[in-house]
Amino acid sequence: MPRTKGDHEGRRRDVSAAVWRVMSARGFAGLTLRAVAAELGATTGLLTHYFPTKQALVEYALDLLEQRTLSRPRRDSGEGLAALRDALLDILPLAPEATESNRIWACSWDAALSDPVLSAEYARKYAQGRARLAERVARAQELGELPPGNSERIAAGAQSFVLGLVVQALFDPTGFPPQRQVEILDDYLAGLSAH
Repeated sequence: MPRTKGDHEGRRRDVSAAVWRVMSARGFAGLTLRAVAAELGATTGLLTHYFPTKQALVEYALDLLEQRTLSRPRRDSGEGLAALRDALLDILPLAPEATESNRIWACSWDAALSDPVLSAEYARKYAQGRARLAERVARAQELGELPPGNSERIAAGAQSFVLGLVVQALFDPTGFPPQRQVEILDDYLAGLSAH
């Protein structure tokens, strides 16, 4: 009996979940069709039925990860500086799911840097993130919570800061537990406000 489209998509999502688990546990270097098949309890033949190449498998899994990240509940403390803080907190690995997602993104950077198509896609995603942050920065400036200045430049600095904090927390979770991450972020934002 042929699979319905829903079954096909469901199986692809199962495969993608296995990809996430492999990447989270073993990094991108450990991501192979064989490892994903073992994680899924399936054969590599099943995987190639849905994803003809490892690249197709990875691209699909990362697209689903982005969808999952974007659909995750967000903090919403209002507008201005509080909204900027919320957006930055939502990026940090403050909970297990966010930690796993950040580990997967970090693992995928090597592949993205060596693949022009994936690299362009990542550049687009980070640019969209900066644009969303710039809107919040501009609103905080309108409210007088941040000093005047180039909102896009401030947003680029904030994104760079928070991604650097993500890396620190991933490599040293004991040294950068959630409470310390929040404190460091608040210190950063206080510094922006003081200028």
